[in-house]
Amino acid sequence: MQFTAQRRQVVEYGRQMARAALAVGTWGNISCRLPGNLMAITPSGMEYEALEPKDIVIMDLEGNCLEGECKPSTEQPLHRAIYAARDDVGAIVHTHSVYASAMAAARKPIPAAVEDLVQIVGGDVRVAAYALPGSSQLGSNAVAALAGRNGALLANHGVVGVGTELGQALLICQIIEKSAQIYIAAQAIGGVVELPQEDIDIMRDFFLHKYGQR
Repeated sequence: MQFTAQRRQVVEYGRQMARAALAVGTWGNISCRLPGNLMAITPSGMEYEALEPKDIVIMDLEGNCLEGECKPSTEQPLHRAIYAARDDVGAIVHTHSVYASAMAAARKPIPAAVEDLVQIVGGDVRVAAYALPGSSQLGSNAVAALAGRNGALLANHGVVGVGTELGQALLICQIIEKSAQIYIAAQAIGGVVELPQEDIDIMRDFFLHKYGQR
């Protein structure tokens, strides 16, 4: 079995996503980029706690399944489109978390109003134009909404977070969910106050180049 370590990572982060209540049942999906223009992606319709590394499907970015006996996630066109468009992306997490999905159902972006959101996502969280789940159009729409960002809402659907590795992509989805909760709560007390673009740029640059143990 090829790419055993990466498959194990996909399984582990799938379990973390489920345990964090970012998805219910078998919904949501996770992938990571592999050498040779390939990706490892979760299978369709399987419980995260029951997944084993052999269940993770290896695909190329043209949509061909190269290894694995399971059918890949129905959202594999979304993942393929993002990898093809974004060389900086090494992992993708797609969730159906409650508050962010509420924003997606209302087709309202999450404003750039909290510091961790702008640092890790790059600004506000845009809403990708609606398209049927599993469609190539959904992938194209998500790529447009992700321009200059590491996360987006999918209209009437959920969230997609992208990062250099799986831990970062999952964290982005968690920060987006928290920010959606903050936004909805703030509406009850007068609404959020968005950060000025100059400050967003400063915080984003700090996160990218100075944050953490560098």
